[in-house]
Amino acid sequence: MQYTSKPYQQHRFINADGAVESPLPDYLDADFLLKSYRTMVMIRTFDQRVVALQRTGQMGTYASCLGQEAIGTGIGLALGKQDVFLPYYRDQATQYLRDVPFQQQLQYWGGDEWGNHFTGTAAQDFPNSVPIATQVTHAAGVASAIKIRGEKRCALVTCGEGATSRGDFYEAMNLAGVWQLPMVMVVNNNQWAISVPRSIQTGAETIAQKAVAAGIEGFQVDGNDVSAVFDAVRHAVNKAHQGKGV
Repeated sequence: MQYTSKPYQQHRFINADGAVESPLPDYLDADFLLKSYRTMVMIRTFDQRVVALQRTGQMGTYASCLGQEAIGTGIGLALGKQDVFLPYYRDQATQYLRDVPFQQQLQYWGGDEWGNHFTGTAAQDFPNSVPIATQVTHAAGVASAIKIRGEKRCALVTCGEGATSRGDFYEAMNLAGVWQLPMVMVVNNNQWAISVPRSIQTGAETIAQKAVAAGIEGFQVDGNDVSAVFDAVRHAVNKAHQGKGV
């Protein structure tokens, strides 16, 4: 018997040339597109200026989000104010959309812990996680508490594809599946785990199919299409709010 696996199809509305491949849902209207574009341009400008500060010795370690603005923007616009966000170190856009101003983000990267003293929408969010994948197990704990309390909200955690090589990632994903936790995991696959290429990170054809082993739903989304990111995260968040687990 020969076994063949069906690869995950990439979800997107707009291709790399900016052409619409499939009709956008009504909720992805002109207002959404304008807000998304403004946010992405603002984040790109902020990121470039911080990189310039770092390169000239005026800033310490800084993890750039260059080219990944659409992912953070789509997540930030899809999350509800009641949800808990557990970021990793390239989530400047999502944090900005959750009321963490640029000044405060600069405080964090400048070594001032007050940069993690969030208020407003982000008051319940976790600080940036620099150790790889530790935030994913934290998210499972938060989601478990949400489920026990019977609250209509979710825990959304982000990580890079390098984190999927860590035991923390698989343990948390297994818990999300077996306990049906209101938890959303977003993997930002930028092809490199610092200096390690994706080709020697995993033998899986896609990162998304790792969800199958845990019995949870997985999607492969074009991270350069902010409308597709928003659409997929919105679906996952809504499902988590219904207490069905993701």
